[in-house]
Amino acid sequence: MPSELREKSSPDPGGSDKPFGFVFIDLLGVLAAWRKFIVRFMIVSTLGAVLLALVLPKWYKATAIVFPAEQAEIPGGLEGVSSIMKSFGGAGRLGSLSGPSETEKYIAILGSESALMDVIEKFDLTRVYDITKYPREKTMKELLSNIEFTEGDGGVLGVNVYDRDPRRATDMANYFLEVLNEINSSLHSQNARGNRIFIEQRYQQNLEDIKNAEDSLHAFQMKNGIIALPEQLEATIKAGTEIYGKIAAKEIELEVMKHTLSESHPAVREAEMEIHALRDKLGDFNTGRGTSHDEMKILVPLGKAPQLGLEYFRLFRNTEIHNKILQFITPLYEQAKVEEQRSTPSVVVLDRATLPERKARPKITIYALIGAVGSGLLALIAVLAGEAVRRTRSLDPDRWDSLLSDMRRDWFGLRKTRSSR
Repeated sequence: MPSELREKSSPDPGGSDKPFGFVFIDLLGVLAAWRKFIVRFMIVSTLGAVLLALVLPKWYKATAIVFPAEQAEIPGGLEGVSSIMKSFGGAGRLGSLSGPSETEKYIAILGSESALMDVIEKFDLTRVYDITKYPREKTMKELLSNIEFTEGDGGVLGVNVYDRDPRRATDMANYFLEVLNEINSSLHSQNARGNRIFIEQRYQQNLEDIKNAEDSLHAFQMKNGIIALPEQLEATIKAGTEIYGKIAAKEIELEVMKHTLSESHPAVREAEMEIHALRDKLGDFNTGRGTSHDEMKILVPLGKAPQLGLEYFRLFRNTEIHNKILQFITPLYEQAKVEEQRSTPSVVVLDRATLPERKARPKITIYALIGAVGSGLLALIAVLAGEAVRRTRSLDPDRWDSLLSDMRRDWFGLRKTRSSR
């Protein structure tokens, strides 16, 4: 019985029936057998990585920090106008609520071709980086690989510059701030100029609209004798009411006289003439007859009052609307002219770059860690591969020779004829 158990537990050549525990123990045995090689390979590789870090050129990092400048408030009660002006975005359009932050705009400016070329020409980086072919493209690419822009809390922007010369790294970081302020101020000026032109055109158009509206209202007043329509209508209604009252009184008086006097009596004839005159006067009120064209009209014809009132209020309303627009746009126009001429810095330097005291890269600890981990993995792969080859050759030589023959045929076009044993 024990012999049967031993036969079942003994590993077969293929190794396909081994439990996981035996495979793990087998792996530990292989590592233990090759432990000296693994340790030596890791030590040599780590020392090589450290030596490489020591002989590689030293790079220094200089850092400058900026944040957006606060815009000065506009005096004279124009705070509301200033807030409206701030809502205008680039190219004379209203800014989007989900647009980029100021720090993101700064990063875009610093990474632009104009900013990079300015720094390249200032420090002659094509010569510093020893670039001879495609100097513009490759120098910008090299410069971009040596700079970092980091966004901190509160909109703070960090400009990190790496260079082999610590003094040049410091000067480049500080010069990036100058370029940022110059380009950003220029963009603000262009934006303000576009806003000023747009508002100025609307301002001039509004002045023309006011003139046309006032001329139309004046022509209507001169044609119809309208000065103050509500007051004139009130006076007209009062005058018409008085005439109606007089006509009613005269008609009652006439009826009384007809009962006591004959129709041919002079008093009756006089009363009838007065009533006829009053009715003619009332007709003149209704139609506007009886007034010279050049004569200033105080009373408004009652028959034309609704139409005249509608036209008057439309013309008056149009004039008032344009006046309200003028009251709103005039401060905007003045503010736009101020913004165009403003030359205050657009960024504030929180920390200027100072001369770095020690190198930023290469870091020996990182190289040593990479060397140790990388060499350990390589050694493990090499040991497992070597052990697999050794076991295949010893346990299944026919399979190994066949595999080796196929590899030689595929790679070199050769076939090895196995010698007979």
